[in-house]
Amino acid sequence: MTDRVRVTVVDDVAHVRLNRPDKMNALDPAMFAALIEAGADLRDSPEIRAVVLSGEGRAFCAGLDLERLVATTRGEPLLPPVDLTQRTHGVANYAQHLVWLWRELPVPVIAAVHGIAFGGGFQLALGADLRYVAPDTKLAVIETKWGLVPDMCGTQLMRHLAREDIVRELTYTGRVFSADEAVTYGFATRLVDDPVAAALATAREIAGRSPDAIRAAKRLLKLSATCQVATGLAAETAEQAALLGSVNHVGAVRSNLEGRTPRWSRA
Repeated sequence: MTDRVRVTVVDDVAHVRLNRPDKMNALDPAMFAALIEAGADLRDSPEIRAVVLSGEGRAFCAGLDLERLVATTRGEPLLPPVDLTQRTHGVANYAQHLVWLWRELPVPVIAAVHGIAFGGGFQLALGADLRYVAPDTKLAVIETKWGLVPDMCGTQLMRHLAREDIVRELTYTGRVFSADEAVTYGFATRLVDDPVAAALATAREIAGRSPDAIRAAKRLLKLSATCQVATGLAAETAEQAALLGSVNHVGAVRSNLEGRTPRWSRA
């Protein structure tokens, strides 16, 4: 996995780094496999409390590897030996799972974006809960340039972040847009000079909160994107009922009243 992705864990915060700097972290089959493996490992780790997703070198991610695009013109599959018509991961196919798995992760994910985030790289960033973007970053829904459509959850994720006409304009034209525009449109959480440092700082802040409350909050916010009001309100009540009086709820109250750092239970 380290050939394409590096994962380090410090104080319950995982830092996942795309590690193909010579190709601007373009997504080839090995990168797909490595990111999916990393996501599965983090999903199953009860110790992880937040995740930062970033890219080594000059860019976050340039999107799909150009060699794979050229190969499709020869009749080869996009991601051999994967059949993208199959729903292999719940509602998603293999390529969509690369993005959707970060939404499915039980803890918050922060994308630290710099350089460029085009096509699949832009969609990968959208899979995170938050996106901290360097001021000189260039972004694009680039697929129509190559005669394709965004097919890694982009159409589903963009519609919750930006106005419909903005999503349509960017998708139809493939226009490269700036980090400032990304904030205006709703695709970037905020601009920061050092996205990795800022993302890690926020991740550490999240890791200092009750892990039970953070995981419950992510479940609720994920559900809220698709559910009816009655379902969402009932879910709020159920999550709160489970938290009230729990070990970590009591610990949070006591530590705040006593002005000390809380010690969280992993049970």
